[in-house]
Amino acid sequence: MSQLYTSGVPFPFKVEFAARVPNPLEVEQALHRAFAPHRVNPKREFFALAPEQPIAILNLLHVEDVTVSVAASDGDVSAAEHAAGEAFASRRPNFDFNEMGIPAQSMLTFVADDNVKCYVISNRKVQYADQEWTLTSLTKILLERPYAVAPLPYWKFDGKLLSQIYEQTYPVSDS
Repeated sequence: MSQLYTSGVPFPFKVEFAARVPNPLEVEQALHRAFAPHRVNPKREFFALAPEQPIAILNLLHVEDVTVSVAASDGDVSAAEHAAGEAFASRRPNFDFNEMGIPAQSMLTFVADDNVKCYVISNRKVQYADQEWTLTSLTKILLERPYAVAPLPYWKFDGKLLSQIYEQTYPVSDS
């Protein structure tokens, strides 16, 4: 990981998942094709994704999970650099339906199943099956995950991913 932290990268990477794969070039090419629409710059190998997205594909390939050993061996990046990266990440605001131009009573559609819909009831809450939910908790339940997930890549409003609407509403500043 420390080898990836060069002058072209503003902050150290956070290890979400690491895997040993028998065919790295093929896996890399497949991931690039799968996530091409989420590339942040056509000349760079960075993608705007929830960590669960590439992890799900890698798990389907039955790769060897080496996350713990990789995370433990990343000693070349200082604690101050890690703190700076965490501070940068924490500056992105929580999503707000109103700020994102999604008014109350708007219908959101679950990406994995177009028949699953919820309705915006406030700036941060939705209604599903006659219950009030945060979008994070509803997404966790629908995906049957034991942990919270970033919900925006899993929902659409008017045919557009909420993650795309978020990026347009809260662009990353260059400062």
